[in-house]
Parts: sequence; C-alpha cells; structure tokens
Amino acid sequence: MEMQFADFVTVGFNQIVNNLAKIHYRWGQNADVVVRMPTGGGVGAGPFHSQSNEAWFTHVPGLKVVYPSTPADAKGLLIAAINDPNPVMFFEHKGLYRSVNGPVPESYYEIEIGKARTALQGDDLTIITYGAGVHWALEYAGKHPDISIEILDLRTLLPLDYEAIGQAVRKTGKVLLLHEDTLTGGIGGEIAAWIAEHCFTYLDAPVLRCASLDTPIPFNMALEKNFMAYTRLDAYVQQLLQY
Repeated sequence: MEMQFADFVTVGFNQIVNNLAKIHYRWGQNADVVVRMPTGGGVGAGPFHSQSNEAWFTHVPGLKVVYPSTPADAKGLLIAAINDPNPVMFFEHKGLYRSVNGPVPESYYEIEIGKARTALQGDDLTIITYGAGVHWALEYAGKHPDISIEILDLRTLLPLDYEAIGQAVRKTGKVLLLHEDTLTGGIGGEIAAWIAEHCFTYLDAPVLRCASLDTPIPFNMALEKNFMAYTRLDAYVQQLLQY
C-alpha cells in the first residue's frame, strides 16, 4: 500500500505498530505488507507534507524500515520488501523522484534488506547517512576534493548493518551522522550510541550529528532551507577535521 504522504501514516499508526508488527509474534502469521512512504522536504510543502518520520518505526520490533537513495536500490529493495514475509516500511524521498537519475537493471533482482553500501571511499572522515543525505554528502565531497570522505549509505534503518558501520568507523576514526530528520530522537542518536559502546577505541574525535532543526518544517522556502541539515554540513565537517 502507499501513503500519499508519509505524514498521513499517523491515521494508521495503531494498525502498523500494534497489529502488523506483532502478528507473527502473537500467532505465527505472516504479515506480507509493504507500506510505501513518500517522505521528506525540499519542495516547500510545509509541515503536514514534508516530515521525516522514519525514526518512529525503528523503535518497533517486528517492522523493517528501508530507505533507498538511488533508482537501482529503490527497485532492488522494493522487490526484496515485497518478497519479505514481514511488514516493511519503504521510505521514498519525494525530492529524489525527479532530481536523481541513475541506471536501473531491467532484470529481476533483490537487494538484501539490512545491508549498507559504500557510496564513496575516503580516509579523512566518515559520513554515515541515507536517502537524500547520501546526495548531500556526495555533492559536498565533490566540492571539496581536498577532503577524503568515506560515505556509508545505510539503505536499511531496521535492521541496521552494524558490521558496515563498524568498518566505516574504523577506517577513518572520525564520524558524522547526517540525516534530514530532526535531531532529537533521530536514528543518528541510536547509531552514535552504538559507536560509542562498540567502537570507542577507534575514535579520534567525538561522534557528531548533523540533523534538521527541532521545529516543524516551514512552508517558506528560505526558512525550509535553514531548517534542513545540509545547511550545517560544512560546519560539522570542519569541526571534525580540526579536532
């Protein structure tokens, strides 16, 4: 099924988190449901059509949460989600629909849920992100060729690919979590906590989070731009490099 906007999922929240997510646990029944979630801002649609609410569902055992950043990943992950017997929340960033192009194999294929990918290899610092954040990070790296940036595209938020996260942390020792979701309660906090618990000895700087402001997302395009995480990306990168 598809939500017209991810924001509207609140109307069916009980059915997703208390019914779909627990059906298999309670009586062993599959819940073969994929919920497509057009999400995100950047189009001036305001607070009821632009929220990033993926983190709501990463706290619900029984759900899977995927968030592709490329056309090829979108196809492969959607096929995998449909074939998965578990309920899957499939987030699709509205701003990427017409702004991002890329090759898509015509063949039938799956991309394994729960596996991240390295979008760019680097040695100075690591940016862990997903969705539109991948393109923000790639654009930033392209404009700053003097900085060697490792970019990890999570692709799946539940379950997380902790092995890939650990490898990306160990490679550079400096980590920035980047997401469009607001800072408080975002998935970046969970990942930062895991890194602090399991990868502390590999860190050369504190784990930083670059996220959107803890406010409703504005209609006004200038205010929306200020709201967005990417406006603060350079400041956080420079802070890590100078630590």
